[in-house]
Amino acid sequence: MRNVSLPPSDASSAGPARVEPLSVLPVFFDLHGKRALVAGGTDPAAWKAELLAAAGADVTVAAETLDDEMARLVAAGTVRHLARDWTPDLLHGCALAIADEEDPERAQGFVDAARAAAVPVNVIDNPAFCQFQFGSVVNRSPVVVGISTTGAAPILGQAVRRRIETLLPRSLAQWGALAQRLRDTVTDRLAPGPARRAFWESLVDRAFGPAPEADAESDLLKLIDTPAPKGGHVTFVGAGPGDPEHLTLKAVRALQSADVILFDDLVSDGVLELARREAKRILVGKRADRPSCKQHEINDLMVTLARAGRRVVRLKSGDPMIFGRAGEEIAALNAHGLPYDVVPGISAGLALAATLGTSLTHRDHAKSVRFVTAHSKHGGLPEDMNWHAIADPSATTVIYMGARMAARLSDRLLALGMPADTPVAIGQALGRPGQRTATATLATLPQAVAAHDLSQPIVIGLGRTFGEARADTAQSVDARIVAA
Repeated sequence: MRNVSLPPSDASSAGPARVEPLSVLPVFFDLHGKRALVAGGTDPAAWKAELLAAAGADVTVAAETLDDEMARLVAAGTVRHLARDWTPDLLHGCALAIADEEDPERAQGFVDAARAAAVPVNVIDNPAFCQFQFGSVVNRSPVVVGISTTGAAPILGQAVRRRIETLLPRSLAQWGALAQRLRDTVTDRLAPGPARRAFWESLVDRAFGPAPEADAESDLLKLIDTPAPKGGHVTFVGAGPGDPEHLTLKAVRALQSADVILFDDLVSDGVLELARREAKRILVGKRADRPSCKQHEINDLMVTLARAGRRVVRLKSGDPMIFGRAGEEIAALNAHGLPYDVVPGISAGLALAATLGTSLTHRDHAKSVRFVTAHSKHGGLPEDMNWHAIADPSATTVIYMGARMAARLSDRLLALGMPADTPVAIGQALGRPGQRTATATLATLPQAVAAHDLSQPIVIGLGRTFGEARADTAQSVDARIVAA
């Protein structure tokens, strides 16, 4: 969804929805002081009963016999035990109902009784009888993370939990508790808007560091009386070649705190999915032979949003400082005295080298690396570039925006004496579902590029180091041409 108006132009605001389809809706029940019924005294039922009790529920276990784990909970006073089978009257007034019941008829009876009492119901390990599911939990209360695989792969859910456990420090629970204590004060003293958001961003900036010290609360309260900074801020963020896992942690933080995201056409949906849900997203892409934003329109929009006090992320494919026109946009911000910072990203040339397992600076093949564009400001090959230096066989060159110029590029370098068998590597849609790589030579570069989808982002690597490209990752175009 795109919900900010663009200046009059050919600019498009089409793009992916802010929320992709969900297999289930993650929700969190407030069970403090509320009743819950667990039918069954088994060990699996004990695990669910312990979760309910940990969430503050008053748990009643109806079971004629108890396994060891459930007996332990009863002995500790964690749950209350009724030494009999469940009956429908026990469901009245409950917030949740859980049963461990293998017999289909008894399970159906429990579900029918729970529904009649308007109580959400779960029959353990029996999805057909469940109105809700339990997932893996990462507990940093009051910060709680729930993970679901919709019952398809519980082991995968546990693996995701382990990964998240390593990312969230234990001290996050203390920062969450501090935020909870400050919430009412902040709500009373700061109106919704930039000042309130700036306060919470200040807390968040500290929350992933050491545990709060004794004076942390008083230090944060002082910020309430600090005037909100005038104007907004622009962060240039490198989105990498496409795979959202290539983003830096700082890039994710910027996306999560943005009010508005101005993104290029080549930014992948997976990267945008990491942005704050409430952030307004505006497509400002520029692609050859397609309706595009004009650069001055992007500059004006960025300045207008920042002057209005918005936190703007200028999201660019690859690295923002490599052929991303960041220089022109930074100049526009400087002209209006607006602050900015830059979060680097993985450029497509580096992604190509990583995908092929090739070093751009292999000491046996290259003494320098160049990043060049094969498309001038006015179309065609740039005439003000040092083509003799690019033809140097001891250099590695990464060529951006060169797919449609492949034939002219090959002819120019061959005419300057660059060997026809100079290795070439081609990367298409790197880090995306349509990723494809191929190797060729300078002489066969035009045919190699023609075999690719030119609507996809393509980067070309030129130099002897690409002769070392792993055979299992790139298809040899020369072999196909010889075979033909």
